[in-house]
Amino acid sequence: MKNEVLFEIKDLEVSYGSIAALKGISLDVHKGEIVAILGANGAGKTTTMRTISQLLKAKSGSIRFKEHELTQLPAHKIVGLGISHSPEGRRVFGVLTVEENLMLGAFSQKSMDREILDWVFQLFPRLKERRKQLAGTLSGGEQQMLAIGRALMSKPEMLLLDEPSLGIAPILVKAIFKQISEIAKSGVTVLLVEQNAKAALKLADRGYVLDVGKIALSGTSAELLASEKVQEAYLGKKH
Repeated sequence: MKNEVLFEIKDLEVSYGSIAALKGISLDVHKGEIVAILGANGAGKTTTMRTISQLLKAKSGSIRFKEHELTQLPAHKIVGLGISHSPEGRRVFGVLTVEENLMLGAFSQKSMDREILDWVFQLFPRLKERRKQLAGTLSGGEQQMLAIGRALMSKPEMLLLDEPSLGIAPILVKAIFKQISEIAKSGVTVLLVEQNAKAALKLADRGYVLDVGKIALSGTSAELLASEKVQEAYLGKKH
């Protein structure tokens, strides 16, 4: 059912001191969708993700997941509700093994679910091959797989993916995006922040374009791919 609103942001404002990073944005995500947030550097994409996870506090506005208002909750409670976050820059623990990193992702669960671990290894066979290897010795693409796998270990209903293609070889980007599609097919709703607009819109059902803290455009992926504004700004096409 893709018509049930699972997640909604209303009039969200976030500031860094006197600088407004988000200026009253509103968006929603329906159950089972992949929704992309696009925009240039500094548009407010990562700020949006960090505020959803309560790593940043909103100045005003509302963030609702199912019946829960998130703006009043501490960050660790967000994971318990069913939202997990694969952050920009991957943030894996380099001195721990691949398997230890994955186990940390399950901290909110009462016990380690072997089925989930097996599923992560199925999605990303490279992680299984390197399960005893230190995460710091992995390539950028493998670390990204690990960051996504770690986020899945808490059995999320909604997965936040922040710049999964950043600094990764194109062949691995393709593989990672294919697996994001598989994750969505398994019933996990995905909110994706991405600078690679074309790849993101090919994957997503709908998208929002952020521009200096405001939503400049929104629509289905097909509408945004066809939009002249999007083509000029993100797809490198000029008149």
